[in-house]
Amino acid sequence: MPKSRNDKLQGTLTLLVLRTLASRGALHGYGLCEHIHTVSDELLQVEEGSLYPALHRMEQDGWITAEWLVTNKGRSAKFYSITARGQQQLADEEATWDRLTRGVGRVLRYS
Repeated sequence: MPKSRNDKLQGTLTLLVLRTLASRGALHGYGLCEHIHTVSDELLQVEEGSLYPALHRMEQDGWITAEWLVTNKGRSAKFYSITARGQQQLADEEATWDRLTRGVGRVLRYS
């Protein structure tokens, strides 16, 4: 059964979050949002209403862990880290993204 548009968008958010945690290490939700926004040249804006349910789902799936720590500003925040299962999921997500972008690229080139 084909994935719905919402599933595809959620999958993209999963890819972005897992890649960010793999490359940057443990981050809190705001740090994740800011990193994705900055690195995308401010093209991508991750909203809290999308991020936190996705983080909760990824934690339930065993792809990330969460731990309460103190930020550099002295505040408590939940920091997220990628797990070994999350690393495997990231590899799967990146392979899927690569196939998708190659397919779209071919259609754009040859249509």
